[in-house]
Amino acid sequence: MQRIVIFDMDGTLIDSKKDITVSVNYVREKYHNLPPLSEEFIVEAINKHQRNLAKLFYNTELYEERDRELFEKHYKEQCIEHPYLYDGIETMLHTLKENGVKMSVATNAPTLFAKTMLEHLDVANLFDMIVGADRVKASKPHPDMIHTILDFYNYNKESDKAWMIGDNSKDIESAKRAGIAAIFATWGFSASGEHSVVVKEPKEILDIIL
Repeated sequence: MQRIVIFDMDGTLIDSKKDITVSVNYVREKYHNLPPLSEEFIVEAINKHQRNLAKLFYNTELYEERDRELFEKHYKEQCIEHPYLYDGIETMLHTLKENGVKMSVATNAPTLFAKTMLEHLDVANLFDMIVGADRVKASKPHPDMIHTILDFYNYNKESDKAWMIGDNSKDIESAKRAGIAAIFATWGFSASGEHSVVVKEPKEILDIIL
């Protein structure tokens, strides 16, 4: 039997809100002459199940290509300035690895940024796959990312067990739509979640998986 754990990244494995905020505010000032947004506002916006980030961040109805390009150019350098693993994450990851659990990442961030940050934090090598929104047709809550990862492992729902661990409703919905278990993490971007399985510390994951 395979045990497969798929992690969300931002707000679950790592705290990246400071650098996201810096880059969003850079675009706001450069192209829109708008005042800076707080980290709290940006995290809340990202975690909304239904939202128009272009409207919330840049006051435009659509995400303009110039805004996207400038954000990605700036964030490529900015993203490794301040990110950190949440307390207990590194120990939890190594314990799962040592016990034969297979791990991958499914993030709505571009794959390049995800790999850059996880490599910077020296944990990228623990994951078999790192799948960003650019690798699939539709990002979470669509189950494309999860299906891509499960296919990589030749997942058999009759004999294998898989979990999606994340910090917002999109993670939970993507797991449900993919037909796997879900765990809601409250130590990151969301302090509370509506789900049957909620963990408050990374070590609680070990009691569920192992």
